[in-house]
Amino acid sequence: MNKPTVVCLCGSTKFKGAFEDAARREGLAGRIVLTVPCFGHMGDLPPEACQGGHPTKKMLDHLHFRKIDLADEILVLNVDGYIGHSTRREIVYAMGSGKRVRFLNEELGDAYLETNARELCAMFPDLARELLKK
Repeated sequence: MNKPTVVCLCGSTKFKGAFEDAARREGLAGRIVLTVPCFGHMGDLPPEACQGGHPTKKMLDHLHFRKIDLADEILVLNVDGYIGHSTRREIVYAMGSGKRVRFLNEELGDAYLETNARELCAMFPDLARELLKK
């Protein structure tokens, strides 16, 4: 039996339903799913814990990057085309780590990469050649 693909879900935690749907869909497709432990933007955490410098936010971000390390690919949950700052960082990190990047909405995802290639490269200059090839 083949080793199952490990996919890490990335996106804003304000889209709890999208995370649940994607986890179900990916799992039923035979993939191992790594996801978020809570939905801070949906009230699972105090609002201040969702701020960039808060220790809880830093810890959760660190854990999520380690999940990306464990994954074969990421699935970006770009609901209505929305991709926030944290998710942009995760996309760049995944690409820089040689991970496949898929998007819930492929058309908007491709357009996002094309439109934001230079901004993404500025975050991680070593990635410039790879992103600009696409």
